[in-house]
Amino acid sequence: MSLLVVGTVAFDEIETPHGRSGRILGGAATYVGLAASQIINDIRLSAVVGDDFPRDYMGIFTGRGIDTSGISVVPGEKSFYWSGRYHDNMNIRDTLCTELNVLAGFKPVLPPAYRDSEYLMLGNLTPSIQRSVIQQMDKRPRLICMDTMNFWMDTAWDDLLDVISMVDVLAVNEEEARQLSGEYSLLLAARKIHTMGPDFVIVKRGEHGAMLFSGDEKFYVPAMPLETVADPTGAGDSFAGGFMGYIARSGDKGFESMKNAIIYGTVLASFSVEKFGTERLLEISGEDIEKRLIEFVKMMSFSL
Repeated sequence: MSLLVVGTVAFDEIETPHGRSGRILGGAATYVGLAASQIINDIRLSAVVGDDFPRDYMGIFTGRGIDTSGISVVPGEKSFYWSGRYHDNMNIRDTLCTELNVLAGFKPVLPPAYRDSEYLMLGNLTPSIQRSVIQQMDKRPRLICMDTMNFWMDTAWDDLLDVISMVDVLAVNEEEARQLSGEYSLLLAARKIHTMGPDFVIVKRGEHGAMLFSGDEKFYVPAMPLETVADPTGAGDSFAGGFMGYIARSGDKGFESMKNAIIYGTVLASFSVEKFGTERLLEISGEDIEKRLIEFVKMMSFSL
């Protein structure tokens, strides 16, 4: 099953209480694609970079079987760059620098081979760009998931609601769910968001796990307890990659399948945060994932 990921491929520079990364590979599409590549092998990336983007980084994608023909390289321009500093409480971070560079003019044009993708993950981009990607597809994908943020709620409300009405799954954090819905209770917020179009709402809660809502059905999964969290930057996108990878592999859009996908997403995110950037995602094996899945399920299992 083919998965198309549209988002950012970028440079990150991160400082946490555990050290500094220097300039490394980052971006939402990067984490989504690399996490999903642990589960499926037909992944297509649509993004934009400058000619400062190393060939070695492109090789990381192709080495994982990820199609990069949809990544545009703009001559004479620089790639998107973000740097940030995390506090001892890693739920709090300061953005030190954001340089949009090529991302400022990003208008993805999908290669013909991408337009029949069966599953679509829309990273956190301008809603009008997310809509244009959907409109370029030859036929509607079997499932469309999108990420968004408060900024678009403040600056592109009408466009955002239009795109939300087109997707099957909306993934947001607690603050975003509350702002979008106008409801503080996450249960009420999810019900309100359902009326906007999505059949499924995922509320990401960081170190407190994630919640899945669909109609009257709901599911909660905690985060995986870890000895060390070195860098939480790619956690949410790694979660999305694990989630979409599982759904694409199973081909099942039912609620029970979504629950399993949430667990896969949580496990992939737990690996991502153990080292800086994409390092941990690149060194784990299927055996590592299976072992942690078993450990995670055992942790949550009980009988009455």
